[in-house]
Amino acid sequence: MTETPAAPNHSEQQAGTLSTGSVILLPDGQRTAEIHQVEVERDDFGAPALVLASLSGGGTLRIAVGTAVTVVAEAPDGVTRLPLAAAPPLQGGQPAEAGQSTDPRQGQPVEEAANAPAPAAVVVPPLPPVPPAGTGPSEKELALIPAPEGTPESVVEAAAAVHPDAVGVLLLADRLSKGVNFKSGSCLKDLTDLAHELFITLKDADHALAVADLLTVLPYDGNPGRWASVEASLALASYICRQDGQNERAAVYEKLIRTPENQETDPFKARMAAKVRQRSLNEPNLYDKEIFRSIDNSNQDAEREWRLLRLESLLFLRAHGGSETIGMTELERRITNELEAVRS
Repeated sequence: MTETPAAPNHSEQQAGTLSTGSVILLPDGQRTAEIHQVEVERDDFGAPALVLASLSGGGTLRIAVGTAVTVVAEAPDGVTRLPLAAAPPLQGGQPAEAGQSTDPRQGQPVEEAANAPAPAAVVVPPLPPVPPAGTGPSEKELALIPAPEGTPESVVEAAAAVHPDAVGVLLLADRLSKGVNFKSGSCLKDLTDLAHELFITLKDADHALAVADLLTVLPYDGNPGRWASVEASLALASYICRQDGQNERAAVYEKLIRTPENQETDPFKARMAAKVRQRSLNEPNLYDKEIFRSIDNSNQDAEREWRLLRLESLLFLRAHGGSETIGMTELERRITNELEAVRS
């Protein structure tokens, strides 16, 4: 079997070798478009997998790296190159006579009307816009978070000393007094639990903030387990400072809680991550079913535990400035309600 020869000004090229300015044949096989920008998405092994070709006329083509794409060569000087949609169809690699096409049943030419309508344009939907690049707090802003007074262990002991009868605080403080290890996920969980216990149960905002600040200054290391504790402490610290009128300091915590969002440098992955993140903010898990089930069963302990988890979700939303479904006014109302419920 012989290959059909390509048109003289066409060539086959792998998608992975495309570049800005290349003029390619679109998937409809009749129109051409110039590439405005090329981005390459890599697979989980780091190998090029998908080419994202932004077109000058708008829209983006998604092409597997190894796919063969027809590239239209530049026309010679002094020659006007017509859009491919206006060119006559090919037969056996040679131009057919104008106004004719081939009947697929008999292979014979069939007369076409000279004024036949042009093929409908294929609209290539664009990708979501690239989210704006976030920036972390400056050195001046970070200075608004005071350094701890003493060692982490002494900060914990100072908080526990103020509440000698609080069993929950004493249990956590006893474990932490043996040594605070910031590389241990369980240790970070104990610290954030202690900060929440001090603020929510004992209404001790000052010591809660001091304990939370042991975590809020930790950098993002890419470990979801450890970062969950840091994230919860940042959300709590932000709320405490907003309630106390320390808005500039609260804004620093709110920038820090977005640290993972600023790590992705690949534009396509950043777009997708932003879309997933916004969906999670719009549809947070507020444990409604679990709370109602506990109420129906008259299980007050379980209800309180679920409400604490709901409160943590609300504080996280509050630190992100709300969402498209829950505004700041409604968030403040819900947080106040949950605080009253768990403190009663």
